[in-house]
Amino acid sequence: MKKIWIVEIVMENKPAAIDPVGDTIRKDLLAKKGYDMVSDVRSGQYLRININAETQENAKEIVEKICNELRIFNPVSQNLNILNITLKD
Repeated sequence: MKKIWIVEIVMENKPAAIDPVGDTIRKDLLAKKGYDMVSDVRSGQYLRININAETQENAKEIVEKICNELRIFNPVSQNLNILNITLKD
Protein backbone atom coordinates (compact mmCIF):
# COMPACT_ATOMS: atom_id res chain seq x y z
CA MET A 1 0.00 0.00 0.00
CA LYS A 2 1.41 3.36 -1.00
CA LYS A 3 1.70 6.18 1.50
CA ILE A 4 2.48 9.85 1.12
CA TRP A 5 6.04 10.72 2.13
CA ILE A 6 7.48 14.21 2.55
CA VAL A 7 11.02 14.35 1.21
CA GLU A 8 13.04 17.46 2.13
CA ILE A 9 16.10 18.19 0.04
CA VAL A 10 18.73 20.91 -0.13
CA MET A 11 20.75 21.75 -3.20
CA GLU A 12 23.85 23.74 -2.35
CA ASN A 13 26.82 24.94 -4.32
CA LYS A 14 29.90 22.76 -4.08
CA PRO A 15 32.76 24.24 -2.03
CA ALA A 16 34.82 25.07 -5.13
CA ALA A 17 31.88 26.74 -6.93
CA ILE A 18 31.54 30.50 -6.87
CA ASP A 19 28.63 31.54 -4.65
CA PRO A 20 27.80 35.22 -5.29
CA VAL A 21 24.69 35.12 -3.07
CA GLY A 22 26.62 33.73 -0.10
CA ASP A 23 29.48 36.18 -0.69
CA THR A 24 27.10 39.14 -0.82
CA ILE A 25 25.38 38.10 2.42
CA ARG A 26 28.74 37.74 4.17
CA LYS A 27 30.43 40.88 2.82
CA ASP A 28 27.58 43.35 2.37
CA LEU A 29 25.29 42.38 5.20
CA LEU A 30 27.00 40.46 7.99
CA ALA A 31 30.44 42.10 7.94
CA LYS A 32 29.02 45.61 7.58
CA LYS A 33 26.74 45.01 10.58
CA GLY A 34 29.61 43.89 12.80
CA TYR A 35 29.41 40.12 12.31
CA ASP A 36 32.93 39.83 10.91
CA MET A 37 33.40 36.59 12.87
CA VAL A 38 31.42 34.85 10.08
CA SER A 39 34.06 33.51 7.72
CA ASP A 40 31.87 31.92 5.03
CA VAL A 41 28.26 31.77 3.88
CA ARG A 42 27.00 29.30 1.28
CA SER A 43 23.60 29.64 -0.36
CA GLY A 44 21.34 26.89 -1.62
CA GLN A 45 17.81 25.86 -2.48
CA TYR A 46 15.34 23.94 -0.35
CA LEU A 47 12.63 21.71 -1.81
CA ARG A 48 9.91 19.74 -0.08
CA ILE A 49 8.36 17.08 -2.27
CA ASN A 50 5.28 15.01 -1.38
CA ILE A 51 5.46 11.65 -3.09
CA ASN A 52 3.42 8.45 -3.14
CA ALA A 53 5.63 5.46 -2.41
CA GLU A 54 5.44 2.15 -0.58
CA THR A 55 8.44 2.71 1.71
CA GLN A 56 10.70 5.48 2.92
CA GLU A 57 13.61 4.03 0.94
CA ASN A 58 11.46 3.85 -2.20
CA ALA A 59 10.49 7.52 -1.76
CA LYS A 60 14.17 8.46 -1.46
CA GLU A 61 15.10 6.50 -4.58
CA ILE A 62 12.30 8.08 -6.63
CA VAL A 63 13.21 11.62 -5.58
CA GLU A 64 16.90 11.05 -6.33
CA LYS A 65 15.97 9.66 -9.75
CA ILE A 66 13.68 12.63 -10.47
CA CYS A 67 16.35 15.15 -9.46
CA ASN A 68 19.03 13.47 -11.55
CA GLU A 69 17.00 12.65 -14.68
CA LEU A 70 15.20 15.99 -14.87
CA ARG A 71 18.31 18.01 -13.90
CA ILE A 72 16.55 19.73 -11.02
CA PHE A 73 20.07 20.39 -9.74
CA ASN A 74 23.39 20.79 -11.51
CA PRO A 75 25.67 17.91 -10.42
CA VAL A 76 28.73 19.77 -11.73
CA SER A 77 28.34 22.75 -9.40
CA GLN A 78 25.84 21.58 -6.75
CA ASN A 79 25.45 18.86 -4.15
CA LEU A 80 22.06 17.27 -3.49
CA ASN A 81 21.39 16.39 0.14
CA ILE A 82 18.27 14.68 1.42
CA LEU A 83 17.61 16.21 4.82
CA ASN A 84 14.59 14.29 5.98
CA ILE A 85 11.93 11.84 4.87
CA THR A 86 8.75 11.68 6.94
CA LEU A 87 5.37 10.08 6.59
CA LYS A 88 2.67 12.67 5.95
CA ASP A 89 -0.10 12.74 8.56
